Formats: sequence, C-alpha cells, structure tokens
Amino acid sequence: MIARRGAGERMLRMALPKGSLYAESVALLAAAGFETGPLADPGRQLTVRAGDIEYIIGKPTDIPVYVAYGGVDVAIAGKDVLLEAALDVVEMVDLRFGACRFVVAEPEAAVRSVAELYRHLGVIRVATKYPRITEAHYAARGLQVELVKLSGNIELAPLIGLADQIVDITATGRTLVENRLRIVDEVLASTARFVANPVSLTTENERVTRLAAALAEAAARQEG
Repeated sequence: MIARRGAGERMLRMALPKGSLYAESVALLAAAGFETGPLADPGRQLTVRAGDIEYIIGKPTDIPVYVAYGGVDVAIAGKDVLLEAALDVVEMVDLRFGACRFVVAEPEAAVRSVAELYRHLGVIRVATKYPRITEAHYAARGLQVELVKLSGNIELAPLIGLADQIVDITATGRTLVENRLRIVDEVLASTARFVANPVSLTTENERVTRLAAALAEAAARQEG
C-alpha cells in the first residue's frame, strides 16, 4: 500500500483525462494501491477526493495547462496532447496504455499525387487537430504546408477538397479505411504519461516521486 501523507500535509492534486484514457487511468491507480472507489462513477463531479489525493477530471487537451500553471501537482495525459501543448511539465513515467499513433493519410483515389501537387504549387494543404505536431513533421521533411485546423471529423477534409492530406491520431486505422483514405507516413507514437508540475516536483518531491514509482511498477506488472 502507498504511504499516507503526514500530519499537516496538504492533499496532492492530480488531473485525470476524461474519455478514452479515464478508465485505464483509474485501473492503473487501483493496481498501484491507491483508493479509487469514488472515481468509479464520479457523475458530473469535476473534483473527487479519494484517499490522500484530490482528483481533477478534465478535458484531455486541458490537462497540460492544469499542470504547467500549477492548478494540479501531477497528472495522467496522452503524449499527443503534451507534445501539442508544448508547455513546461516534467514527464516522469510512460504508463504504457492508451497506445495510438499519428499518421499522414490521403485519399486512395487521388487524381494527382501529393508529390506532383507539391512540385506544381510548392505547398501542401493539410488538415489536422494538431497544428504544432503537424508543422514540425513536415518541416523536418523540408516541406511547406498550409494548415487547416479542424476540431473533428478530420477524415472529411480530403473527401470534400479541403485538404490534400490529413494528420490524425489513430489506434487501428479502421476509420481511415472506411473513409477511403490510405496511410502514407508515420508521424509518431503516443501512450499515456505521468507528468508533474516542476515546482510541485521540488516542493512535494517525496510524495510525487513515490507516486510515480508506484505507477511505474504497476504499469510494468500489467504489461508483463
């Protein structure tokens, strides 16, 4: 079991992402010995106290902001949102769940190849939810892109002539296939990470590092 906080110590604040990573985050915390009963069905609650931790349940893309600006001490967040946010947080543990990947995709039946379009126009139009990651990917290949930022249904963009390619995150690639898109490049892989606020890592070092070690051990057991 996890050591209890000392008398007079404040509760640590930990952010958990809503959505696809939530259930696995709670399961890992339970496997690491933390009390998670109140997290099983939080309903509409955005803050939940369980054991020695106050949990903040937030939108995945907001989690890095909570950590970087000191709203929480630690958090679980996808590597994808951490890279896109590019904020000052300390990544401590790869939790090894929530695996997915960023890919470049284009229509299967494109009349002109993207290489041909680029030679002719000198630019590629790319739709994505992740402009920072996308721009860095194409810049590394020496390609100039015009970014079209969308918040959903990225697969539609090339189908309605809005973009030549898309950069999106996928676990299986099934949605791309169903929308007649083919993967033409890999951008990066993403899993859930345990991260900390730099100041909290200093002022609450023992508790934060103990929590990180417990989660790392639990993640290794689950994977093994």
